[in-house]
Amino acid sequence: MLQIIYGNMPDAIYNTSVYFNNSYLNSWITNPFSKEIIKKIDKAEVLGPQAVDSKALGVIPVTQISGGTKTLLLILNEPDKIFNASTCGNNCAKFILKIADLNKKDITINLHHLMDFGNGTFEIKILNSGVVVHNMKELVLNSLDFITPED
Repeated sequence: MLQIIYGNMPDAIYNTSVYFNNSYLNSWITNPFSKEIIKKIDKAEVLGPQAVDSKALGVIPVTQISGGTKTLLLILNEPDKIFNASTCGNNCAKFILKIADLNKKDITINLHHLMDFGNGTFEIKILNSGVVVHNMKELVLNSLDFITPED
């Protein structure tokens, strides 16, 4: 199940881009699910473990993929850590849910905003309150108290 903690969290890895650039493994880039993430989010094709061909930027090193893609790959490959998923746009939300579904245990992310997980049904536990929500209406109603303008 996907779990969300809203607001400041000292244990969360906040700067996911810097963390990714200094910790990713080549195998993270070349597996089929990672290739799908990179293709959908960055509109890029993986050329190999060190390079992608981006529609917008041409051939770039993996360290230059988007912050959202980096965060997704971190969540996928280091599921025991908590990452700041506010570096992700709403286009990453379906992949966050999919990563949580693929894992055998709960995945926890940190958010500083209300992410749009779409019109479908899902199961997300808001750790700030312990409430489990099943759609965006429930998520909005149960998350707003934990999102502050300072976040």
